[in-house]
Amino acid sequence: MSRRARARGLLLAVPAVLALLGGCTARAGAEGGAGPASAAPAPSGTPLPSGRATPEGTLLVADFGADTVTFVDPRRGPVGSVAVGTAPYGLAVGPDGLAWVATAEGVAVVDTRARTRVARIPYTTGTGPVGTGEYRGGDMGIALAPDGSRVYVGVNVPGGRGVLEVIDTAARAVTATVPVGRRPFDVDVARDGGEVYVTGHDSFDGTVVAADTLAARRIEVAPYGTGGGLGSWLKPHYAVVRPGDGRLLLPFEGERLAVVDPRGSTVAVEPMTAGTHQHGAALTADGRLLVVGTGAVEEGAGPSLTVRSPGGEERVYPLDGPHEDVAVSPDGRTAYVTGGYTRDGYWNGLTVVDLADGTTRRLPAGTRPLGIAVLR
Repeated sequence: MSRRARARGLLLAVPAVLALLGGCTARAGAEGGAGPASAAPAPSGTPLPSGRATPEGTLLVADFGADTVTFVDPRRGPVGSVAVGTAPYGLAVGPDGLAWVATAEGVAVVDTRARTRVARIPYTTGTGPVGTGEYRGGDMGIALAPDGSRVYVGVNVPGGRGVLEVIDTAARAVTATVPVGRRPFDVDVARDGGEVYVTGHDSFDGTVVAADTLAARRIEVAPYGTGGGLGSWLKPHYAVVRPGDGRLLLPFEGERLAVVDPRGSTVAVEPMTAGTHQHGAALTADGRLLVVGTGAVEEGAGPSLTVRSPGGEERVYPLDGPHEDVAVSPDGRTAYVTGGYTRDGYWNGLTVVDLADGTTRRLPAGTRPLGIAVLR
């Protein structure tokens, strides 16, 4: 029986209210959201000794199970942390060394070279009391404009549509908001900076936002259909922008790759081979697509990392236990896969994967590490 048929049968057999208890489904219970946060003027963290800076190649992870980001030496593990706000999710780092971290209390700004928080920007969307967990209110996906002038952050509003908040990086303030899809897992920006793409997990869609006018339009991304609604597992999670043609790549279930043309509002589907529920995605400099497999929903293969060439050929490397997101070394030889995972089964570390042969090693890395970046 195909995954689509199995999933359809499961959704027909299980009431939607029970499906809401699944980690990748709709909001579960009273996990709480986040309300407007007050600005945090006092810096936090322990600065490095005078004359020293964080080395290039250090990893920065968002500690979704705590209120910190952790700096990780890719050879020996954690080397420091900085308090940023409750349940940090995604992060983006600019060439100036500033990291913009999405938390339940607003966007924290961290000087990664000195290892200190220099600001926290409250978002303007009201989402209830500060909470933790996958369904918390507050910032989720986050991305920087190519010129560094803006930060775009997706804000989850429990029980309603998400909001894209636009931050002026010089003023360190929210300057605009745009309604988008439900639970904005991921935010990406076109390579020319002209458009912003928001992945709406619970609304089976991507929202294309024009960077100049902030006009928005919805594209449904549902290669398995939308049956099951909020209770469905077959939803979009993370996307990447493909070099060359600017199309968005969104993996589903290790079976289908949705290829979205944001300008033509069309969706094509290509086959994938991992046969596992998929979350985080990243691109290497030479165009290989890396996709994190979290494990089977009902039947199928276990956790893995897919390495897909621009021509569509795939290698699937098994991983030990669930993972969530992935980053790649500047030389394209090594992948770093976080163990935070948005559902049960997460662990406090990451897996280092040799992309040439698939050999792996585990490394401690903060508390439920989710978003990740390699500092340069």
